[in-house]
Amino acid sequence: MTQATGTAGTIRRTFGTVAAVLATASLLAGCGSKDEPAAAPQDAPSVSPKEALVDAVPDGTEGTFRFSGKDASSTLTGLIDHESKAFELNTTLPPDSDGIAVKMSFLVIGDDTWMKAKFTGRPGLPKLPDKWMKLDPAKLTDAASIPTYDGADQGNAGPLLEAATSVEEQSPGRYVGFIDVSGGEAAKSLEDGEAAALGEAAKKVPFTAVVGTDKHLTSLTLKIPAAGKAKAYDYVVKYTDYGTAPKISVPTGAAAIKAPAMAYELLNG
Repeated sequence: MTQATGTAGTIRRTFGTVAAVLATASLLAGCGSKDEPAAAPQDAPSVSPKEALVDAVPDGTEGTFRFSGKDASSTLTGLIDHESKAFELNTTLPPDSDGIAVKMSFLVIGDDTWMKAKFTGRPGLPKLPDKWMKLDPAKLTDAASIPTYDGADQGNAGPLLEAATSVEEQSPGRYVGFIDVSGGEAAKSLEDGEAAALGEAAKKVPFTAVVGTDKHLTSLTLKIPAAGKAKAYDYVVKYTDYGTAPKISVPTGAAAIKAPAMAYELLNG
């Protein structure tokens, strides 16, 4: 392959953190770098569809851009600023069995992390300031549980496409094929235990992908089949606004505060 896509996990780690925060809120209420390809000789064969598709995954050289991700139960939207080693993640979880819904955001710039969280659906839920709350890693039980910047491909498209076993370019920029999510980094893009639950079906998950005229990946959709009590769903990653999305800057003044004790209580469970 012409690209080292890194490892999967940022979206999955964020979903896990938000789910843990939601569980804690309920209790308190009383209830995924691109290598430069070597120069090819003039008589070298053309790039394969898989190589072209993997090479379209963002590596940070595209400038700032937006992304979104969706799995069986949650959605993420965000902004990537590779030059600043920064990103913003926003997610909303629908009401759980206790009727509690949560909106949560993380802002990461280098080694610094801020968060926002809002809970609705029941009286007596934790109420946090509607500001960027800067987190102190020393006050976290598991600092690795919060998002960190580990590359431009925050949607894990690279690890998934690296695991493709069949890729066909149906028309210019439109690809179809199959991905083996049964193990490795591809399996880490799914929920814990999900790849194993899929059984043999995990080895041949159909996908579609679109690459823009600028040769950048714009979307990747995996058709995850049903497994046991889990329904079939679409795992979707989208990258847009390459080079035109705004830069990310450190929140200052009234927009930011130090995280209060309640924030750590929620994050530490």
